[in-house]
Amino acid sequence: MRRRDFVIVLLGASVLSSRLAWTQERSIGFLSAGSADAYAPFVTAFRAGVAESAFVEGRNLAIEFRWAEGHYDRLAEMAADLVRSRVEVIVTSGGDIVAAAAKAATTTIPIVFISGGDPVARGFATSLARPGGNMTGVSLLVIELVPKRVELVRDLQFCLKSQIGRGTTAEQ
Repeated sequence: MRRRDFVIVLLGASVLSSRLAWTQERSIGFLSAGSADAYAPFVTAFRAGVAESAFVEGRNLAIEFRWAEGHYDRLAEMAADLVRSRVEVIVTSGGDIVAAAAKAATTTIPIVFISGGDPVARGFATSLARPGGNMTGVSLLVIELVPKRVELVRDLQFCLKSQIGRGTTAEQ
C-alpha cells in the first residue's frame, strides 16, 4: 500500500506540472480513504513534488484535502465537495474505490489515480493505449506479463517433476 501511495504522489506532481499554469492560484483536490496522520509522509513528498514545479502552496496553489479516515461511505460526498470547490485536478489515494468515487463525481476535472487492477475493466479507461476520458493513472497489474507468469509457473512445475523423476528431491 505504501508503494502505491508514493507512486500516486509522484504521478500527481507530474500531471500538475503539465496541467496548471504558474501565474495564478490554482487548486488541487486530494481525496483519500485514509487519514492525514497515516499519509503525512506522502503528503510531504507530494508537496515537495509540487514545489519542484514552481507551485507554492498559499501563494499560487491551494491543496484541498479530503480524508475519509476509513469511512468509505463518505467518499462520494467528499468527491462531490471537491467538484463544487472547482479544483482543477483530483488526486486519489487509497485504491480503486476512491478513484471510482472521483469518477462518479465528475467527467471533466482530470483525475489522477492508482489502480490495483485493470483500469479498463474498472471503467477508468477506454483502453490502455488510448485511455480517453478525464482519468489518468498507474495500474499495478501488468496485464502483458500475466501470460509470461503462467508460462514460468508451468516451466517450474515441469522442472520440479523432472527432478523428482530422476530421484532428486528438493532437499538435496
